[in-house]
Amino acid sequence: MTAHVVVIGAGVIGVTTALELQRRGHSVLVLDRKGVAAETSAGNAGAFAFSEVEPLATPGIIRKAPKWLLDPLGPLSIPPAYALKIAPWMYQFWRSSRPDRYKDLLGAQASLMALSKTALEQLISNIDGEHLLQRDGQMQLYESEAEYRASLPTWDLRREHGIEFELLESQGAIAEKQPGLSARFTHAGFTPNWLNTVDPKLWVEHLAKAFQDRGGQIKKKEIRNLSPQDDGVRIECADEALRAAKVVVAAGAWSHLIAQTLGDRIPLETERGYNTTLPEGAFDLRMHLTFSRHGFVASKINGGVRVGGAVELGGLALPPNYKRADTLLEKAAAFLPGLKTDRGTQWMGFRPSLPDSIPVIGTSRKTSDAIYAFGHGHLGLTQSAGTAQIVGALIDGRDSPISMSPYAASRF
Repeated sequence: MTAHVVVIGAGVIGVTTALELQRRGHSVLVLDRKGVAAETSAGNAGAFAFSEVEPLATPGIIRKAPKWLLDPLGPLSIPPAYALKIAPWMYQFWRSSRPDRYKDLLGAQASLMALSKTALEQLISNIDGEHLLQRDGQMQLYESEAEYRASLPTWDLRREHGIEFELLESQGAIAEKQPGLSARFTHAGFTPNWLNTVDPKLWVEHLAKAFQDRGGQIKKKEIRNLSPQDDGVRIECADEALRAAKVVVAAGAWSHLIAQTLGDRIPLETERGYNTTLPEGAFDLRMHLTFSRHGFVASKINGGVRVGGAVELGGLALPPNYKRADTLLEKAAAFLPGLKTDRGTQWMGFRPSLPDSIPVIGTSRKTSDAIYAFGHGHLGLTQSAGTAQIVGALIDGRDSPISMSPYAASRF
């Protein structure tokens, strides 16, 4: 079987990219081992977090890490069974947090965010998707004046990049926007232009339906190997072999395994994220809430509340530790008095993360016919539309809308 473009991965990056390539006139086939939104794209917090321009690899973050790592249920943890394996990745993460490197990464993150924000509005119009969005804003909460003051440089960065926000310096100002919060929260920052989807799974399914209604195909296939050919790329699946003029690898946390078959070694790891989704009526949540010091959020999903976040660097194979989800829910109950915590559904997903917090978007070092689009960490939904436009430009042989060098696979 031959297709012009094959996209590997039916999560938000893959499906959004397929839809963009289709819009540009390409014949596109999407392959995924489980189907549409069957992995991390199904259960994330549903946020388009365009204000999060600062990469995770910030100067001084390694000094904080030991304190976090001492708490196995804290905002960042590494299971002892995985500590040795992830050591090389942590070393690269530390190198990426150096001040000179951080400045470049900040610019790359901000550029991709600005492109993605504009691209999302175009996508919403293209697929008639406004009914799946919540334009309620986001509030980032602080528990003391000292914690709030320490956050101000990040708000200054947002101001420099044209992000609108309002700083709230009293409990009364916070309560006007979100009643029912614990009195422990004394300060906050409110970003009014923050967007959420009503359900990230529904969002990707809506994209997939638009793609299929316009003639695109999505098939369940497990990819075994990619190999360059004179006329494109050979794709070996579990049950058959296909050929494509171009291949886009957008398989999330499994992407580096596919890239390895081409001979590219890309240091992707997984931020295992946990959440609990509570049914409608659990709490009168007015907007997306970020509990900064604790590393988790509360978001509105289908009229209910999804409580989740934190980072567990534990790879793909270790069993889930749902005590992390329990801990986040216990904290949420303390922070949101009146939150009904019964009848919740727990979930764990794999965020595909690179040590410099910036995704790989660009061609394989082995063949220009294979294009990578993965490693977005916890910002895959946010950066999906911008990533799709970059991939589209690459396949069309046109200039990228932003500089490509920060995202190249060769940087590793």
